[in-house]
Amino acid sequence: MANGADRRLFWTVTLGVVAGDLVTKMLAATYLAVRPMPVVGDYAVLRLVYNEGAAFGISLGPASRWIFLGLACVALMVLGAMVRGTRAGDRLRLVALALVCGGASGNLIDRIRSAQGVVDFIEVGVGPHRFPTFNVADSAITVGAIALALSLWLEGRAPAPEPAKEAGAAAP
Repeated sequence: MANGADRRLFWTVTLGVVAGDLVTKMLAATYLAVRPMPVVGDYAVLRLVYNEGAAFGISLGPASRWIFLGLACVALMVLGAMVRGTRAGDRLRLVALALVCGGASGNLIDRIRSAQGVVDFIEVGVGPHRFPTFNVADSAITVGAIALALSLWLEGRAPAPEPAKEAGAAAP
């Protein structure tokens, strides 16, 4: 990530995700504490849930908060290295990494500030078949991970660059 435009794009997306995540979590904690709010009947409901574990409610017992906090920090360091290694102008990869970094940072902030866990509030499903409740950060991480996989796949399919011809070599 060599140029200023790339840095601006990355930080704008990252900070936008963090801000959107924090604002929606504060609104959810304020307005959904009393009762859930149906958005589309029973198919999409805003319901306040605190998740002490990781994705899909994975828990490692009483130490979950600290273990997942540490894992998030390590993940952010790895993502930072990937950002620094991204070719200049690779906007898809930068946006993908920014979405994942923003989402991971939003959930990390929740883990730091509250022992209750990460605020989740978006619930979708049909009847008894419900997807685990999630938040804006989780959505950003999912979209970013899919975009990153697409970026890596496209890079793997790109034709290899032609080897540089030696100066002064005779042409055939």
